Amino acid sequence: MGLHLICSLYTHPGDLVFVEEPTYFLALRILADHDLQVIPIQTDRDGLVIESLEEKLKSYHPKFVYVIPAFQNPTGQTLSQERREKLVSLSREHDFIVIADEIYHFLNYRCKSIEPLAAYINDAHIISINSFSKILAPGLRLGWLQSNSETIKRFVTSGLLDSGGGLNPFTSAIVLFVIESGGLVANIERLKAEYGSRITAMDNSLHRHLPSAKYVIPQGGYFFWLRIPNVDTIELQKRARSFKVDFQSGVRFSSQKELREFIRLSFVHYSSTEIEKGIIRLKESLNEL
Repeated sequence: MGLHLICSLYTHPGDLVFVEEPTYFLALRILADHDLQVIPIQTDRDGLVIESLEEKLKSYHPKFVYVIPAFQNPTGQTLSQERREKLVSLSREHDFIVIADEIYHFLNYRCKSIEPLAAYINDAHIISINSFSKILAPGLRLGWLQSNSETIKRFVTSGLLDSGGGLNPFTSAIVLFVIESGGLVANIERLKAEYGSRITAMDNSLHRHLPSAKYVIPQGGYFFWLRIPNVDTIELQKRARSFKVDFQSGVRFSSQKELREFIRLSFVHYSSTEIEKGIIRLKESLNEL
């Protein structure tokens, strides 16, 4: 909803935007709904590659750059501090908006904490998106935006919010109580402990049953991003479903319809025992393929 609202207020059909390659597949669908031209920017283990961004800025002037700076979906990578500062600097220099999808920022299990891009809202045109769905309850479908005062005023006076009196005001009141009571902080700590153990379970299961898979152990977020060399994961997915296991193929996260050797696995929805069962089924489907 946050990205859709931003696109509605700040873009017109045909506008050009930059995204990470790969990026969240539903974000690509929202951008397509608004008829925006999407240009991919290379990523690596430290997130968005600034040199790739600078090269594209020589030829294009994007309306915004959409990034997932912490525990990226799907790769799990985190944008380094040095690159965050450079991105903010380039935003000012080239006059584009940075849309920072920071919904996994609080789900940091294993690495040193890093400032969100929301910390830079007074230094450049940053709009940070966050969600209670990841840190409190998935069914809430409630989140928040952070930006400078001028941008926030534009949001709260938009026709959508004005006509509805806000987004989900009843649920917002409940969440406010949870925050003020300390319940949100306690829940985040509980999630971090539980999800951290599930990362270990998936890593162990992958080592035992899928040693050919290449991946970096995620430090936070929801996902493992696996490369399975010389395998078309679209075909693997068809076979895997007959073994009652599923995943997202890398193609869905590519604006160029590439990354066919990659898959995204979620570890947060399942117990350690279920995770191992799922990896065994994935191995069986790969063997049959």
